[in-house]
Amino acid sequence: MVIVEVLSNSTKDYDRGGKFVAYRSIPELREYILIDQYSYHIEQFAKNSDGKWVLTEYDSAESGLTLESVEFQMPLSEIYERINFEVEEEVNEQISEIQE
Repeated sequence: MVIVEVLSNSTKDYDRGGKFVAYRSIPELREYILIDQYSYHIEQFAKNSDGKWVLTEYDSAESGLTLESVEFQMPLSEIYERINFEVEEEVNEQISEIQE
C-alpha cells in the first residue's frame, strides 16, 4: 500500500520518474513517499478515489507527515531527528568537486 524512498542525488530523478511510473502499475499502491536526505522536504503522492495521484509537500521541521492509507503520523522533526544537514552539505560539495 505504501512505498517510501529516501532520495539521493544520484537516483532522485529516476525515483520521481521512471520508477514511479513502474510503481503506479501496482494496483494496491496507495501512497508513494519521497524523503529528501539533504533538507526538510518530503513529497507525498497519494492516489485519490478517482485514481489520480495527488502531491502534498512538507518543507519544515514543524510539519507533520500523515499517511492516508495506513494509520501513521509523525512530525518531520522526528523523521529527520539524527540528521546533521551541515555535514550532508559538506559531503555534497566534496562529491561535486570530485565529479568536476
